[in-house]
Amino acid sequence: MNKLNSLIAIAFLTTTFTACKKNTEEPIFVAPPSDGSTLTLNGLISAEAGSAAGNSVYVDFSADKQTSVARSSWDLGFYSGADFRVILNNTTSAGAKVISTANVSLSTVSEADTLGLTLAVSQANPLPAHFAFFDAIDGNLSNTVIPAVSATASDNKVIILNRGTGGGIAARSWIKLKVTRNASGGYTLQYGKIKETTNFTTVEIPKDGNFNFKFVSLTNGATVNVEPEKTNWDLVWTYSVYQTAFANALVPYNFSDLVFTNKLAGVTTAQIDTKKTSKTYATFSESDITSATFLADRDVIGSNWRISPDRNGAGGTVDSNLFYVIKDGSGNIYKLKFVSYISSDGGTRGKPVIEYKLVKKG
Repeated sequence: MNKLNSLIAIAFLTTTFTACKKNTEEPIFVAPPSDGSTLTLNGLISAEAGSAAGNSVYVDFSADKQTSVARSSWDLGFYSGADFRVILNNTTSAGAKVISTANVSLSTVSEADTLGLTLAVSQANPLPAHFAFFDAIDGNLSNTVIPAVSATASDNKVIILNRGTGGGIAARSWIKLKVTRNASGGYTLQYGKIKETTNFTTVEIPKDGNFNFKFVSLTNGATVNVEPEKTNWDLVWTYSVYQTAFANALVPYNFSDLVFTNKLAGVTTAQIDTKKTSKTYATFSESDITSATFLADRDVIGSNWRISPDRNGAGGTVDSNLFYVIKDGSGNIYKLKFVSYISSDGGTRGKPVIEYKLVKKG
């Protein structure tokens, strides 16, 4: 009997200890979104001109974090969503053309196929027809130069790629490439220099739902880190192909200091013009959110936030009449203003200063 009582006591103590242990396990900590901060974006790699800053800078408001990535560190982005899409590097002004002739392979495409092609922005004489070289500036994935990658391998065409020299990027060899789907649900990339006939590099690129894209460098023949995970950035400041009016028409043009938001992760933006409202950045509060018009366009900010210098590089300033209200993918709403970006407004070209403040927690 005493032995039985001892076994019961031991079982009771074991159960009690286990229950206490479970109850004392620490809960998973989820950091609250940042209340706001002021950041100086690190767009410069070394001594390059600020107007040709070598980095793209990704910003996550809720974490007070910036991530600087060299624009020339990647060439192609492979979409991780349901569709099979490949993007060019607009931040180097990369341009491409599809070879639509029947029975063309990587081996048969040669330097002769590039005759007469520029696949580049002409800053001196830009033409509307040149938009065909570049992916849509609005980030629309149904309007990429490289067509949707077909499940039928033979339907996918050879692409000629000029990797781009926008913003002081050194010229690199033109590339011919072909993308197909692989058996694992991702992509297979084959490519080589335009004169190559037999020695081609193959890269397998898996999809990863944590990211908008997986990126590949044609210099290294490998995947590289570019964008942070899709829930971990809200906007990117960068040099890129954009558009401008020239000879009464819209044409592609290389811009410095562009700001794009993370459209693919659900970030939306409202532009507030203080000339049209009594609200200022300082006075805008949660009660004013309903009066703001949020748009999903990735270029709501674009180049609007600043007044560019003249052709001699003189002048230029932040447009102090504008500020922005941004809703991130988690529903947090921040107000954003640009403080400086160039010497004439007290800043440093290539290192813009931004200020943001949490207006409403998601």
